Amino acid sequence: MPNMNMIQSLNSALDIMLERDEDVIVYGQDVGYFGGVFRTTDGLQEKHGSHRVFDSPLSEGGIMATAFGMGINGLRPVVEIQFADYIFPGYDQIVNELAKIRHRSGGQYWAPVTVRTPAGGGIRGGHHHSQSPEAQFTHTPGLKVVYCSTPFNAKGLLISAIECNDPVIFFEPKRCYRGPFYGDPHNVLNWEGHPEAEVPQSHYTVPLGEARLAMEGDECTVISWGAMVHVSEQAIRDSGVSCDLIDLQTLVPWDRDAVVNSIKKTGRCVIVHEAPKTSGFGAEMAASVQERCFYHLESPIQRVTGWDTPFPHTTEWDYMPGPARITAAIRRTQED
Repeated sequence: MPNMNMIQSLNSALDIMLERDEDVIVYGQDVGYFGGVFRTTDGLQEKHGSHRVFDSPLSEGGIMATAFGMGINGLRPVVEIQFADYIFPGYDQIVNELAKIRHRSGGQYWAPVTVRTPAGGGIRGGHHHSQSPEAQFTHTPGLKVVYCSTPFNAKGLLISAIECNDPVIFFEPKRCYRGPFYGDPHNVLNWEGHPEAEVPQSHYTVPLGEARLAMEGDECTVISWGAMVHVSEQAIRDSGVSCDLIDLQTLVPWDRDAVVNSIKKTGRCVIVHEAPKTSGFGAEMAASVQERCFYHLESPIQRVTGWDTPFPHTTEWDYMPGPARITAAIRRTQED
């Protein structure tokens, strides 16, 4: 199998679905001729035509409104919101229209719309280009929420999202597009040679709602998603503690069985995410773990997250969880 970085694997997924299904269309700001600000859609307009891969006006509300109309009329739009921070002008269309049409119509209509958007920090993008707003969509029944982490699961999850008949918010960690950063801006791991960079060129899927066991151990369970999976992997190695590392992959629906079974084995839990701590998705996970695993927990659940502040520009490496903070949390679980 060829090695791909995440940009290449996402491009491959879109290319395959455009070829397989004439109802699939791809659009958003600069995704056509320019190939997207991160080049994720590079070459797709030239190959599939400007009637299927095209630029939209600079209007997220308009993008989401037209995607909704297309979806309920039989198309499968895949729209790109250039940065996750820009998604909020389209928020009403997503949570009040896309998410509710199947229930509102008694199952007569559905909206198979996939909303791709780069999320998270690590590229010195500042506070309007670095947020991780996943929790705001996990609170909306009717949406599926995906957060990929590797080239392999990015392609498989995106194909599953496009084939799904429900709307999917698909977060892509821009920090990992060409290789995951750990805790240091100068410590970059290129995807080449990484086992999760071996990506089939053909069609395949990664099921929505299933977690991935990225590392296996028996002393602690670390749960994460997106770029933080790679940071957590480094932290586990630094800690010297034998840990299960669960890459959640899908936040709604999330794989409760995988999480519960792991914590019943290890008795300890650390949850890591880049978004702010208050009302982050880690809070929902911690509550669910406590409900289901209370008598198996040997120490308090630890959360390692971004701070409850706007995303800072010059101090983003202090804001985002790094290996040192995660290592300290893992070691705290071993003290009680």
